[in-house]
Amino acid sequence: MTDLLARQLLVVTGKGGVGKTTVAAGLARLAARQGRRTLVCEVDAKGSLAGAFDAAPLGFVPRTVGADLWAMTMNTEDSLREYLAVQLRVPLLARIGPLARTFDFVASAAPGVREILTIGKLCYEVRERHYDLVVVDATASGHVVAQLSAAATIEHLVQVGPVREQTRWMRAILEDPARTGVVIVTTGEEMPVVETIELADRLQAETGTHLAAVVANRVLPEPFARPDEAVFARLGLVKSRKALAAAAGPGAGAVLDATALAVTLRRRQAAHLDTLRAAIGGRVPVLYLPERFDRAQGLAATQRVADALGEELE
Repeated sequence: MTDLLARQLLVVTGKGGVGKTTVAAGLARLAARQGRRTLVCEVDAKGSLAGAFDAAPLGFVPRTVGADLWAMTMNTEDSLREYLAVQLRVPLLARIGPLARTFDFVASAAPGVREILTIGKLCYEVRERHYDLVVVDATASGHVVAQLSAAATIEHLVQVGPVREQTRWMRAILEDPARTGVVIVTTGEEMPVVETIELADRLQAETGTHLAAVVANRVLPEPFARPDEAVFARLGLVKSRKALAAAAGPGAGAVLDATALAVTLRRRQAAHLDTLRAAIGGRVPVLYLPERFDRAQGLAATQRVADALGEELE
């Protein structure tokens, strides 16, 4: 597990709403605390990554959000400008205007063209060693496969020329498990677990990028130990409930009902996580982040996620 942050590129994805931005920010924060120069990049430009560090809105140019930690957001036009200037040596001034519109037309017709700008930018940062680690707050699980396979798609379409040559070094980075890994974030619910299993299979079948870890987020605590379950069951009997109500007040029944619901939810979540572990088959570690019942937000919440991830990775 300690090898997770030893990579150079971590792509964090998962079903919408499972907390992938929170996990990406926590991983980046943890790596930076360990002294690794870390860039965290938001791909879908929702703006939520800035909030994880109590920072102003992010742009394409990386900005410092902590010691050894930089953050940015992906922008297609800026990425195209940088690609043309750096990779193809095409000088550009100000906005690229008509060229961007031409790119949009081509990208709509040819698979992998738009995605190559995103994944190419990230691979470029890795190749140039501007940072020790690049953490990607990637698109949701339904779209990330297209991004990770973009270099192979372009290489298949373009047989000669500089573009094909660039896809080779991108693939060398993306398909090296010692350098690049995917982290899938899920929760202990049926649909996120099903999507996680499907995505793990698609990564293996459709891309050369390896799964590095699965993070189970918002894991509920056990209300009490197994030996105490019999005691709790007896408290739920009609006679016991009446005695409790007489001793503690009429609210005792509501407390028992709330506890019973917590036990049911925890058991249901545990069953889904068992399914996940069985399907993953021990191929990669499954890390567990506990449900946070505090009201911490922003950087304070990111710090706590980083702490929990650090404990799991020890």
